[in-house]
Amino acid sequence: DFFTEDLWAQLPPAWQPALASATPVQLAGLLGGRGGPGAAWPLSLLAFAAAARALAFPRGCPGGSPCPPCPPCQSSRLHPLLRRHVKPKKQHEIQRLGKLLRRLSRATGCERVVDVGAGQGHLSRFLAFGLGLGVTAVESDGRLVGLAERFDQELLRELAKTRGLAHRGHPLTPRAPQHVAGRLDPAAPWGEFLLPPDPPEPGPAARNPLGGPGGSGDGGRVLVTGLHACGDLSPALLCHFARSPAVAAVALVGCCYMKLSTAPQQPPGYPLSASVAALPGHQLSYRAREAACHALEEYQGRLRGGSAHLRAHCYRAALESLIRATDPGKRHLGLQPGRKAHTLSFPQYAQLGLSLAGLDPVGVPLDSGAVGAMLEQQHKVVAFCTLGQLLAPAVETLILLDRLLYLREQGFHCALVPLFNPRFSPRNLVLVAARTPLATALAGLAKDTEDGDS
Repeated sequence: DFFTEDLWAQLPPAWQPALASATPVQLAGLLGGRGGPGAAWPLSLLAFAAAARALAFPRGCPGGSPCPPCPPCQSSRLHPLLRRHVKPKKQHEIQRLGKLLRRLSRATGCERVVDVGAGQGHLSRFLAFGLGLGVTAVESDGRLVGLAERFDQELLRELAKTRGLAHRGHPLTPRAPQHVAGRLDPAAPWGEFLLPPDPPEPGPAARNPLGGPGGSGDGGRVLVTGLHACGDLSPALLCHFARSPAVAAVALVGCCYMKLSTAPQQPPGYPLSASVAALPGHQLSYRAREAACHALEEYQGRLRGGSAHLRAHCYRAALESLIRATDPGKRHLGLQPGRKAHTLSFPQYAQLGLSLAGLDPVGVPLDSGAVGAMLEQQHKVVAFCTLGQLLAPAVETLILLDRLLYLREQGFHCALVPLFNPRFSPRNLVLVAARTPLATALAGLAKDTEDGDS
């Protein structure tokens, strides 16, 4: 919206010249609270930055250990067979979240986990093969379910060859997760929130794989997890936990806050709690929720290194202007021109983006003077994005505290834990809730999850 809504003009007049003349390194210093070399910021801007940092939930590494500057090549604590097809960032996440879920399992006496939005099943495989838990992996995309089952079979074949070769003294368990293709119904009772898979044995008493009577040896109780559960999926799962005794505990990492529904509905996306809903001015715009998904630590590194990725912000703003000029009804389309779009020239980038928007690039002037004038303002776009990065953790904190308050209003035990290294995984805060006290599960968590990755 930078050009279409003239966002630069909406900044306080005293901030504009300071931000327009700031170097990327100085902007990185503003993000980190260190000012930057030679920076002379207005006091009101410094106060704004200090307030944003003070209002945000801490995002540091567990245990207060220094965060390394870049992700590892491999997770040293993860069995080599569980690293296959898994990128280093995901390895870091599943190893840490898995250890937390094992602690929750011990604290609640529940050994069954339901992984909702399981994707290719990387977390589910670690929980099942690596930690020996009973796992049901739920995914709405049938293609991903098939891929997850194929990876399971690959691992089982390798286990048969190696006879469960141990890693760090811990052999894998030949206990594959159960995969279910289904979409969550947020309004349905827990035992009916999606169709169960075909029963493994014929007979009238088909067991519900997601809890309920006869679901397992522990009375049908399950732990629920979602690693980066997108948009309304996280609040829907919290609502299922709140109204279903079959769910003993939940551990969720949210994602894609801009996809949260904000209109009154049941169950809502945001606000979820009565406490936040009663606050005047609690509403969050699409822009605020989208900014909350950004990676402050990564952006700071890009500023310090003068990364070419910074060009993408101006490209996207200029493309939005072209899209709206061609079809005013199209806005915020969530286009994905490609991970390396910043390496393209703007005409190449715009042709890809316009095609994705369903518009014909032939009739759109891509090398006009107006387009050139927008591209010359890249430094202003980057400066404005830096202000959004300053606010991002505070907005995310509000969204997560809303969920925490919702659970506390109903008498549950809950906590927010910075489980992942934020430089590896920007959405690093996990919301943990249970029907019993969490002290046992969370005590010494940082020590339990320490490994060579952090």
